[in-house]
Amino acid sequence: MARALRMALIAFGMLYVFALAIFLIGTFGLFGQERDPLSGVFLIPLGLPWNRFIDVFPEALWPWLAAGAPAVNLLILLVLYTYAGRSRSAAR
Repeated sequence: MARALRMALIAFGMLYVFALAIFLIGTFGLFGQERDPLSGVFLIPLGLPWNRFIDVFPEALWPWLAAGAPAVNLLILLVLYTYAGRSRSAAR
């Protein structure tokens, strides 16, 4: 179980970094790219269900909270991975 969680943690982390890079490049027009309002679309499925609660905050914070929402899921995976590692070592 710990191995599967580790693979999920690495895969999710890589997808998050990739989607965050696309968001930053599109939002700020880095590397000569045109500004794209849909550059954060890849962050939406990674941040579910937490990005559904963003609308209670001021609208100016929405893009940044949407960018941070997948970090909550990444933190949950990290906690599950450490808990699985501890329970596995305690069982020995």
